[in-house]
Amino acid sequence: MLSRIVPVFFIALGIVLGGSFIGSIGGILIHQSPLKIMLDIADNLKLYAILSAIGGTFANLRLLEGVFFQGNLMIIIQQILVLISAFFGAQLGYWLIVIFCGGK
Repeated sequence: MLSRIVPVFFIALGIVLGGSFIGSIGGILIHQSPLKIMLDIADNLKLYAILSAIGGTFANLRLLEGVFFQGNLMIIIQQILVLISAFFGAQLGYWLIVIFCGGK
């Protein structure tokens, strides 16, 4: 279980950090503040980072639907922990960008 949670955390973290840093280069090209662009991108990428890190939504929803009717709560708990891990990874990435940019 830990072998699924830890990579999901770092995938979400990497999507927010990498996307924000690389995306801020566009701010230079359009003559806007790269730090402002970086903050905006980090805020917008949080949801996409979570969805990407858990591997898409439809497979997980189908899994939860099948398990819900079978009554196997352990798989539901695992999926919730994976989702929480992805959320914390994306949120940590956003907080690091906010700190890097000097606050919001």
